[in-house]
Amino acid sequence: MIIASTRAELSAAREKLGAPLVLVPTMGALHDGHLALLRRARELAGPGGVVAASIFVNPLQFGPNEDLDRYPRTLEDDLAACEAEGVDLVFTPGVGDMYPQEQLVTVDPGAAGETFEGEFRPGFFRGVLTVVVKLFSLVRPDIAVFGQKDAQQLVLVRRMSADFGLGIEVEAVPTVRAADGLAMSSRNKYLSEQERVAAPALYRSLSAGAAAAGGGPRAVLDAAWRVLADEGALFTVDYLALADAQSYGPVRDDDDFHGPAVLAIAARIGSTRLIDNVVIEFGTERHAAGD
Repeated sequence: MIIASTRAELSAAREKLGAPLVLVPTMGALHDGHLALLRRARELAGPGGVVAASIFVNPLQFGPNEDLDRYPRTLEDDLAACEAEGVDLVFTPGVGDMYPQEQLVTVDPGAAGETFEGEFRPGFFRGVLTVVVKLFSLVRPDIAVFGQKDAQQLVLVRRMSADFGLGIEVEAVPTVRAADGLAMSSRNKYLSEQERVAAPALYRSLSAGAAAAGGGPRAVLDAAWRVLADEGALFTVDYLALADAQSYGPVRDDDDFHGPAVLAIAARIGSTRLIDNVVIEFGTERHAAGD
């Protein structure tokens, strides 16, 4: 496994590697969700292809009162996990390598980046898309793999790749969950024992909403809110809402909506903010809980 910590090392390594190259961008603190991304990347790369991972805690996507300083950093363990999964190249830049000068030019996420996560974390998606396009430029992947848990990010990265003609295929991997339904997240490490016991209520809320899909958007939201009312005393909910799975525009509870939608939630429990979602198909008998 090649470890490149500078742009020069990355460029030298990249010239020696074959194709297709499949990139898994991460901020480290790798868990089973990340490992699922790496395994899917290996499938996509095939026997002759290359799997690359990046590990970089991107300051551009953190707000002034967020957890940049305490975000988990476990580089030694992360590298061991990458090697165990057969990763060929790991890019581990420092802030000076990614941002050698003030980043004056950034990527505007547009209207789809101003709702949901974008509303509660102003500037977040500008930071995410900016670092992703820089990673795409430096690593030059053919395919990039992201998790469905970050559904709004996934939509925006796909749209950025299409709008800028980057020619990079963006692959989604279903959310990986603990046995009790809690979505895997690096921030789960922040949870106290009591908070960890309570946290799966988020997924139970989403599952209840998905089960009510036959009644339309209003029934979905009502069912999800009922679970939170019963179980969510420890939570402060930023949003529980439906979004069009293609555009990530809001779906109102009185819409006669047909097609795939994302039932998404963001909530704080103690000092930890968690997000999760499930994909629901409206207008058919089918719905999916657990994506």
